[in-house]
Amino acid sequence: MSESAHLLPVVVAARRTPIASKGGRLADVTVERLAAPVVRACVDDATRVTARPLEVADVVLGNCLGPGGNTARLSALAAGLGFSVPGMTIDRQCGSGLAAIVTAADAIRAGDARARIAGGTESASTAPTRIANGVAYTRAPFAPDGFADPDMVRAAQDLAVLDGVGRDRQDRYAARSHRLASATLARGGFDDELVPLAGLTRDSGPRPRIPTMLDRFPPLFPDAADGGTVTAGNSCRNSDGAAAVAIVPAGARGDVPGLALVAGATVGCDPALPGLGPVPAVEALLRTAGVTLADVAAIEIVEAFAAQTLAVLTRLGLAAGDEVDARVCADGGALALGHPWGASGAVGVVRLFSRLVRAGAPAGTLGLATAAVGGGLGVAALFEVVR
Repeated sequence: MSESAHLLPVVVAARRTPIASKGGRLADVTVERLAAPVVRACVDDATRVTARPLEVADVVLGNCLGPGGNTARLSALAAGLGFSVPGMTIDRQCGSGLAAIVTAADAIRAGDARARIAGGTESASTAPTRIANGVAYTRAPFAPDGFADPDMVRAAQDLAVLDGVGRDRQDRYAARSHRLASATLARGGFDDELVPLAGLTRDSGPRPRIPTMLDRFPPLFPDAADGGTVTAGNSCRNSDGAAAVAIVPAGARGDVPGLALVAGATVGCDPALPGLGPVPAVEALLRTAGVTLADVAAIEIVEAFAAQTLAVLTRLGLAAGDEVDARVCADGGALALGHPWGASGAVGVVRLFSRLVRAGAPAGTLGLATAAVGGGLGVAALFEVVR
């Protein structure tokens, strides 16, 4: 094995908490206490499958709205990893968890052959109230003065108008997410990736009745040019949850199956239309890797809003009208399960691990994860099954 092949980063363990709606079953669990059990589970899983003690060089976690204090370091300590294991917290908003995984993998690729734990964590329920000039605010600016700076909900509505993504189409996509997630839940397809927490053993979604109720939700922006098509029903729920993976160099995995990180891409786009970030990110990623979407077997996109997701998928040739490529979020996505912002990109990688590694996909099978980011960014990563 060449030196570069020896240092190829490979995900050998992937776990997540159940995802709960803001104010729900995980409402009293702080952000580091959400992350600690999945960090610990990844260390234990990796130690078990590699049959050797795991030397963890760092814990890298994405987070958006936590109280600060370096959430990743707090989580590492809470997970019992010892004083010597540092931590680094990354904020790329909704792409934070995926960006953390790419960043941790880059350290291995650069020559540090020690393992990393990476992912993301978010507690919408316990996020602190933030104050500027004596006034509380719900979010920091995504862009400075002089630039468009819509929140992601308004940005999704703007995309719906721009692309002509109608209400019926959005509702049908949301129903698809709930239907697929319900089927996966029924067959136990989430079981092996979940770490029970605070008495919760399953996600608070999907909600089986939602598909029959979608036409009852009022528009969030009735003043929009299309009369308003984005609703609470075809948008994700703000959520609590955490997800993480264990990454080791290929030379240390033995014959343990996993997901090798082939390439990652982070790009900027127009802050006025931040939901389109995955399009240039995926295009850049595919160019770097020298593959096409036809070569990819499984695709996970953070389904923040049906309008935004459909706009991205259509531009990538993965959706046309009501037809959505079956490779996309085949077990449902954030529209059904919820969206813990800083964790959701990592949830996508955990889902790829289940869909490909746990499901027995052959070596060489490719999977892609991507997320849109407030302020106009896109994050994407390409993985390959190794056995």
